[in-house]
Amino acid sequence: QVRVVESGGGSVQAGGSLKLPCAADGFTSINCGVKWYRQAAGKRREWVSSIESWGPTNYVDSVKGRFTISKDKDQDTVYLQMNSLKPEDTGAYFCEAYGGGWCDFGYGGPGTQVTVSS
Repeated sequence: QVRVVESGGGSVQAGGSLKLPCAADGFTSINCGVKWYRQAAGKRREWVSSIESWGPTNYVDSVKGRFTISKDKDQDTVYLQMNSLKPEDTGAYFCEAYGGGWCDFGYGGPGTQVTVSS
């Protein structure tokens, strides 16, 4: 089975931090870009952040300065470090790989729930 696996979610108070790993399962994501999305209850899925295979990163404006995406090639894992969390960050977080070849099979993980209380 080829997919990504998200983890690291939980319940925190506003101002807290969480670090979400996105691990490749059944393939290597070293040469893939990876995107993080989130979906709050009753809302559409929202792109949060991306990291290209060669390093450049991007963020939605609402998380700039608070979230950091990074790639650990040794662990074949992409991390989303989330600091200064706000209640509006609450949602299910999903990652997807992209970039052609096996990368395009890197989706379909279980997601991980993040709940931020005020």
